[in-house]
Amino acid sequence: MVCPTDKEKDGAMARVEVLGRYHYQQDIQVRQHCLKADEGESMGGQDQGPNPYELLLSGLGACTSITLRMYAEKKGWELGEIHVGLHFYRDDQGGEHIDRTLTCSAELGDEQRQRLLEIAAKTPVTRTVRQGTPIETEWK
Repeated sequence: MVCPTDKEKDGAMARVEVLGRYHYQQDIQVRQHCLKADEGESMGGQDQGPNPYELLLSGLGACTSITLRMYAEKKGWELGEIHVGLHFYRDDQGGEHIDRTLTCSAELGDEQRQRLLEIAAKTPVTRTVRQGTPIETEWK
């Protein structure tokens, strides 16, 4: 699998190639990294990897943790281990929601915790998910 190099894609911030060969199982190529995605058995898959929503939450959680660490380093704050817990759900009216919880192993003051909540609300992936990025699809 090779990432596209189309001129119109040169400004891409990320490139991913996904190849579906076996039922719902997907082979994902991200730079030199190979991942798998699949649906769980309850959805008819073989549970060979995270499902698409779990991968979405993984990206959001990783971006949150990385962004908080970068901010804390600039401020000289020690965070220790950062844990980001994420839950995606639909409410009774069909609305979709993501709950995110943050913990770290270091002791933080109330002002630091409040500032880090503000930073978490502004991470790049958080903004992308919240604003709803347009998706263009075409056959080649």
